[in-house]
Amino acid sequence: QVQLVESGGGLVQPGGSLRLSCVASGSTFSNYNMNWYSQAPGKERDLVARMSSSNSTYYANSVKGRFTISRDNTKNMVYLQMNSLKPEDTAVYYCKASYNFNNYWGQGTQVTVSS
Repeated sequence: QVQLVESGGGLVQPGGSLRLSCVASGSTFSNYNMNWYSQAPGKERDLVARMSSSNSTYYANSVKGRFTISRDNTKNMVYLQMNSLKPEDTAVYYCKASYNFNNYWGQGTQVTVSS
């Protein structure tokens, strides 16, 4: 079992930056593939970025070159650095841990990009 808690969301102007953090507890963090998803109002939850247990990464086309996922296994943390934010990035962002067909979700953190 893994418990996840996100933080770092907020209100930012277009072109600004935010860094989301997700802290995990309860299991061997380094074994997990870590993911960030976003869900805008009325839309499905979509994968934004993934970092595997071997540190390979994946980014959705919409965030390539703007967002960076990273992890610190010594602190059980995963991060999402978001730069050049756009109004369409507005969403609740969720952290997900995946391992052996088990998925665990955090409660989400709101990101609002608006002037």
